Amino acid sequence: MRNILDEKGTRLAFILIDLVIITIAYLLAFYVRYETYDAKNWDSFIVVLPWVLLISAFFLSVFEVNPSRRKRFFDYIGSILVSTFSITIATMAISFFFRAFGMPRSVILISFVFSVVLLTLWKVIFISFKKVTNPENVLLIAKPQDKLRLSYQIKDTFPTKVNINYVEYHTSLEHTFSAIKKADSVILGPKDTDEKKSSIIYYTFKNKKNLYLVPSFYDLLLSKSDIMPFDDTMALSVKKFGLSPDQQLLKRVFDLVISILVLPFLIPFFILGVILIKIQEPRGSIFYTQKRLGKDNKEFSILKLRTMVENAEKATGPMLATDKDPRITRVGNFLRATRIDEIPQIINVLKGDMSIVGPRPERSFFIEQFKKDISSYQYRNSVKPGITGYAQIMGKYTTSVEDKLRFDLHYIRNFSVMFDIIIILRTALVMIDKTKSEGVKEEQREEKTS
Repeated sequence: MRNILDEKGTRLAFILIDLVIITIAYLLAFYVRYETYDAKNWDSFIVVLPWVLLISAFFLSVFEVNPSRRKRFFDYIGSILVSTFSITIATMAISFFFRAFGMPRSVILISFVFSVVLLTLWKVIFISFKKVTNPENVLLIAKPQDKLRLSYQIKDTFPTKVNINYVEYHTSLEHTFSAIKKADSVILGPKDTDEKKSSIIYYTFKNKKNLYLVPSFYDLLLSKSDIMPFDDTMALSVKKFGLSPDQQLLKRVFDLVISILVLPFLIPFFILGVILIKIQEPRGSIFYTQKRLGKDNKEFSILKLRTMVENAEKATGPMLATDKDPRITRVGNFLRATRIDEIPQIINVLKGDMSIVGPRPERSFFIEQFKKDISSYQYRNSVKPGITGYAQIMGKYTTSVEDKLRFDLHYIRNFSVMFDIIIILRTALVMIDKTKSEGVKEEQREEKTS
């Protein structure tokens, strides 16, 4: 019998195992470098070790190195490389800060190699073990139109094999309760609140099953509400979507500080992008500007490096980029995959049109289309758009508008500087994942525009 406490305990166990592996990597690095443990080096290591483990736990959690959900093997490799690289850089900084000069840089670099190898080996063993374990029985309760999409996503997400049993949302409670008893986990698809939904949730808790709820937009509207009692009657004070004045000020300062700090490091990549564009099309324009809607639907011109042929939409009008889109140049494919084309948007951030983190800005043409189908889409522009965002690190370019909107609204409701930092760090994983930048398939585009 699996339960939520088991899942949390498993995640903690993974972190502890990874920390032990990183410690072993340092011990091996010392042995390879010196074949002994010199007292001076050892004392420096002991001073730095608690901070190394603390930082390691942070980066391992941020980059989801722990296999608490299924990923492609390439995703694990990317997570391990980015997290261990971050740990290595931070360790060097800490050893300098604490004047632990007896902690040789060569040992830190060698430990990086050992950490990558040992963590990868550990994940391979774990994934191989999971493939031969008993499948998990998952009950999906959802509307018929959500069945296929959610079933595919469940199989692609759970760390174990799964047997999915489907129950249509309007099935009788008696039949639904019977199916819940046989399941290890219950997934409740999006549905506006009603008494039946509450009954299903209570019954699932009563039988100590894992419950995963895909929130409706109504659920997101009520999230992060405060208690406002009327005498002795409890009421919820539902906050407006958006940031408070102090949050807006904090976010603006954060945007300016980050932009100024990272700009010198981005300039070489920007120059590389300009050179590549000019090599392919010496007479072509470097930049591409387009009208987008920002906070409170205020229009602004977004600035990017050009990745498509000149006047790409002259004959077609506004349309989403598709997989293997012929309008995207060869250089453009590289710039999109590496996100170099987004670098000029730092100018938009400095001007105040955008933030580093926020929902991606969209054109009014598509916003009007989406608002017709999803009334809650109007709340998305209650904050400044961002260069990167929660929907971008959690989803893909091909993720549905509804699912991206859920991530964006969750971000707006749960904004904090630490949340922004985590999103910025995890953007590094997006940059090395090709699937994140692929355009929509042709059939998906037709669904969105039909």
